[in-house]
Amino acid sequence: MSRASRRAVIIGASNTRQARTLPGETSGSVTLAATRLALGDAGLDLADVDGLTALPGLDYASGSDAFGYALGLPTFWTGRAVPGPAAVVEAAQAIEWGLCDTVLLAGGQAGLYTDRGSVAPWTRPSHEFIECWGLMTPAEWALSAREYMHRYSVKPERIAYIASVIRNNGSRNPEAVYHGRGPFTPDDILASRMIADPYHLLDCCTTSEGGSAVVLTTAERARDLDRTGVEVLGGGWDSWGPSYTHPPTYDRAATWGRKAGAAAFARAGISRDDVDVFEFYDNFSWEIVRYFEALGYCEAGEGPDFVAEGAIEVGGRYPVVTDGGTMSHSHTGESQRLQRVVQAVRQLRGESAANQVPDARVAVVTVVGEVVLLGV
Repeated sequence: MSRASRRAVIIGASNTRQARTLPGETSGSVTLAATRLALGDAGLDLADVDGLTALPGLDYASGSDAFGYALGLPTFWTGRAVPGPAAVVEAAQAIEWGLCDTVLLAGGQAGLYTDRGSVAPWTRPSHEFIECWGLMTPAEWALSAREYMHRYSVKPERIAYIASVIRNNGSRNPEAVYHGRGPFTPDDILASRMIADPYHLLDCCTTSEGGSAVVLTTAERARDLDRTGVEVLGGGWDSWGPSYTHPPTYDRAATWGRKAGAAAFARAGISRDDVDVFEFYDNFSWEIVRYFEALGYCEAGEGPDFVAEGAIEVGGRYPVVTDGGTMSHSHTGESQRLQRVVQAVRQLRGESAANQVPDARVAVVTVVGEVVLLGV
């Protein structure tokens, strides 16, 4: 098989039903359900799978190995990245190098968040950097946002506008957990209670349950299947250091993903103007500004003006988080990384449940320092 024939494409992508809670489900059961849906979407079955990256729940140590064994797969390639943009790049490399032919990426979460009176347990690890100082996830991410707003004299309304756009996307999406909860204005965002300055409740992601999966294979194999293959054009990932141990100050976190983004565009051989859809990880509202700056769409401090005046809304030049993202569609622990990929695939196929971007040909997906470019 030629190198061009081994080019990796995404041929299947699906989410299960998403909800605040899914009684009777486990992380394993929703991950399995997503697997079946994605394989069905691709027109394949388990016998075709010889590569796997899976994370049911938060079992980082044995997720892929245990899940593959439970599926009854014989020996199989496994990736090391958490299912999401970096895992897509890793799987594409494995396919192109001939390490495997068809890779399943799957994840899901259910039954892990029972104490609804506090933030999710995985956002507040039990060690000395969190418990005595209260440096749970919202407080961590608020540090760099507040410094940015001070440094560049950004008014809260400019950041609240971003949250209102994303939540309105979810309000229009019948598959979103918060479908119909809108419309929102920046004033609505700012009227919600403060969580960690500058973030109000509606600036922050939610928590929910469900599963997601995508299937990649070779371009040659995809030609035999009755589905639109979405090509992995380029990607990369980088890190600034360990979370929940060192504070993500602005100087450390601001450029997170810059090297990955530059590598992705260089590999793809396209310009930033070629991108039609921007499926960014919206854990907190200022992150959308940070992504545009880190990816080179504007300079540091220019992000609030760049996203203003409808630019990031569906119908604008840079539509973001078109399913409502983690703020409104769903946030299923780590597997929400994969949801960004699923939504990008659906946009490029013209199959988005809502907020379809007309004639979308290229999408960029980012989750903190992970970047992947997809195209049709």
